[in-house]
Amino acid sequence: MTKQKIVVLGLLGTRMDAASGHDRWGVWRPTVSVVQQADWPVDRFELLYDAKFAELAERVMADMREASPHTEVRGHEVNIGENPWDFESVYDGLFAFTRGYAFDPDKEDYFIHITTGTHVAQICLFLLTESRHLPAKLLQTAPKQQAHSRKRAEGRVDIIDLDLARYDRLQTRFAEEQRETRQHLKSGIATKNKSFNVLIERIERVAAASREVMLLTGPTGAGKSQLA
Repeated sequence: MTKQKIVVLGLLGTRMDAASGHDRWGVWRPTVSVVQQADWPVDRFELLYDAKFAELAERVMADMREASPHTEVRGHEVNIGENPWDFESVYDGLFAFTRGYAFDPDKEDYFIHITTGTHVAQICLFLLTESRHLPAKLLQTAPKQQAHSRKRAEGRVDIIDLDLARYDRLQTRFAEEQRETRQHLKSGIATKNKSFNVLIERIERVAAASREVMLLTGPTGAGKSQLA
């Protein structure tokens, strides 16, 4: 059986990856550290960056190739708008990238590096991974607390696999609670009356979404008090 390739996708850290000069090899740079893991060799790294940081991206990618010659390093300009803290523009930019990227999960294992970028970008990457627009696991990096600068610069990686089965169980529990609520509103009386079921569901949605006063109207004997 052919071994799956390890592919990491991550945003350029415009501050944490920006060390320069010869001393940069003794400084922990999260993006560079990903390809410095001797026991976890990365086959390809897809570096995402804004056009205005193209020069820094080229410098970081050159260091990644030097640190790990066997790793293919590719850069991608991603348009996330003028404000990196704007959820809509950041999400749109990252979403557009995911739509245009040729994922091949049968041959490659994907990891999303979420240590770099603004908190907004990290949240967007998490949401895209959770929704499976990014068919990947999450990857975090951190420096090692060691005296030897080279070892500290290499840091460590932690892989986070979103357990979708866990979310399925939560969704099942939520659906069961909704069913029990509807049964309570119906006083435990099962009914196939479409209009009544629609009414119950409407009441449920309104009651769950608002704390405003609700007014139930209808003729005498329709069951207003029961519903209230």
